[in-house]
Amino acid sequence: MNILILGGGGREHSLAWAVLQNPKCDRLVVAPGNAGIAAIADCADLDIMDGAAVAGFVEEEAIDFVIIGPEAPLAAGVADRLREAGVLVFGPSKAAAQLEASKAFTKQICDAANAPTAAYGHFTDAAAAKAYVTAQGAPIVVKADGLAAGKGVIMADTVEQAHAAIDDMFGGAFGGAGAEVVIEEFMTGEEASFFVLCDGTDVLPIGTAQDHKRVGEGDTGPNTGGMGAYSPAPVLSDAVAERALAEIIRPTMAEMARRGTPYQGVLYAGFMIKDGAPRLVEYNARFGDPECQVLMMRLGAQALDLLEAAAKGQLASAQVNWADDHAITVVLAANGYPGTYDKGAVIKGLDALPQTSSQMVFHAGTATKDGALTASGGRVLNVTARGASLKEAASRAYEMVDAIHFPGGFCRRDIGWRALKD
Repeated sequence: MNILILGGGGREHSLAWAVLQNPKCDRLVVAPGNAGIAAIADCADLDIMDGAAVAGFVEEEAIDFVIIGPEAPLAAGVADRLREAGVLVFGPSKAAAQLEASKAFTKQICDAANAPTAAYGHFTDAAAAKAYVTAQGAPIVVKADGLAAGKGVIMADTVEQAHAAIDDMFGGAFGGAGAEVVIEEFMTGEEASFFVLCDGTDVLPIGTAQDHKRVGEGDTGPNTGGMGAYSPAPVLSDAVAERALAEIIRPTMAEMARRGTPYQGVLYAGFMIKDGAPRLVEYNARFGDPECQVLMMRLGAQALDLLEAAAKGQLASAQVNWADDHAITVVLAANGYPGTYDKGAVIKGLDALPQTSSQMVFHAGTATKDGALTASGGRVLNVTARGASLKEAASRAYEMVDAIHFPGGFCRRDIGWRALKD
């Protein structure tokens, strides 16, 4: 089977790594890829936002299966264009991807499905949004309605901070994503991520994880795209997961199908969990990054079989075989991230590190320049390890971190702290 993965970050490197474990993969191409992906697969210079260009590449290269990694091409309808061309593709349609592309759309779906989530207001002008905040008080959450690369969510501790966030969004700080704003109740509890595969009819849970969004240790500082993750997430117990499936995910999928936009792909549900009751924080129409890295490390070769089953509508007969283990990933980020960050710093020491089913460094923002590996993005490397316990996995991951020479970068030293504390 010839396989094409669209994307070039840590998520796509981990997907590529897992796909290559499966013997049914004859050839793997990743577009555009990165320096780490280039070491294990062919990389193609392809505009992944251009559905026609992707379809043409698929025909020229005799690709059998396309896996779409990031949210932007999904929201642009690339999966639709490929399906029109008769290509087997993993990823939801443009209409279904609105579950991530529009916060207001997701809220409407939750209302129709009676799925528990935060109380909210949806606004198209700053004055009305500010009046809502003033009436509700703080803390409160201000969200850009559209795609903002994981950064369009502001947790405002005061009314003044919320008003400033509203001004920023309507002022263009997040581009077109902030043309509309959703303001939500500030939910309390513990946040965790639940990943399920969907084929338009059936749903198959494939794992839980917990991300670390804040840049600083102890979950302090501004939000980022994610500074690390671990799997499984203890707070998402079997009982909580079953409740989430029954009260939130399956009703959502049924409502999507009722509207004529069945969902096919991975559904990443972020939950706030309090007293065993999950409430939806957000949906994403793709694997989380860096949660994908810990999931792929634990799934291994079977990941390709599961993604293929979802794409073919065969999840009813699919099964996930989990090892009784844990995985953790630590993000090495460039100094200055999530603000203006440094680029071009040379990274050394990776050649001496293991690349096994238990220890891997997935590249997120790297490039090769004059024969040297350099940092080219905000999040640069994802140092990932498995272990019989989370403590063992964390110890392995941080040993690898300490062996990497990256003076232009930093990481959090407390990934997994909630579970390790307990």
